[in-house]
Amino acid sequence: MTFTELTDLLTTQFGSDVVVANTTNPQPYLTIGADRLVEVCQFLRDDERTFFDLLACVTAIDNGPETGTMEVVYNLTSIPYEHNLMLKLTVPREPGGNRLPSVPSVVSVWRTADWHEREAYDLVGINFASHPDLRRILLPTDWNGHPLRRDYQEDEQYHGIKTK
Repeated sequence: MTFTELTDLLTTQFGSDVVVANTTNPQPYLTIGADRLVEVCQFLRDDERTFFDLLACVTAIDNGPETGTMEVVYNLTSIPYEHNLMLKLTVPREPGGNRLPSVPSVVSVWRTADWHEREAYDLVGINFASHPDLRRILLPTDWNGHPLRRDYQEDEQYHGIKTK
């Protein structure tokens, strides 16, 4: 299935306000709203025309305090049909002060999202609502901050060990 065919299918199913295609990027992607993420992903996995049975990667991007947004990117693969799709969400960087941005977890759709979402939480500071075990996966549990954020300030010491 081509990218255009996937876009048409999802637009028909969910409407043009849910799915926005970006074909100007070297790798085209669909932008969707966080409020419909799980529903769209469930459809992409379960529909016999698409059957995206693999969540290959979840990536979180901090666009910086000046932009005020973060992105979560999902790379999906249909192994039997040999096609790929990229989905992208854009969320406010710090909604309501110092709270972490939040998007729904897709662990209920693909079990592999478990560790991908934990990594994005740990390093970039994205909260995945309804995640069954959202905790740090790479850094110690008492680490301060999220090191891949653009405004991250590394502590001078960690448990008496100089970090700088």
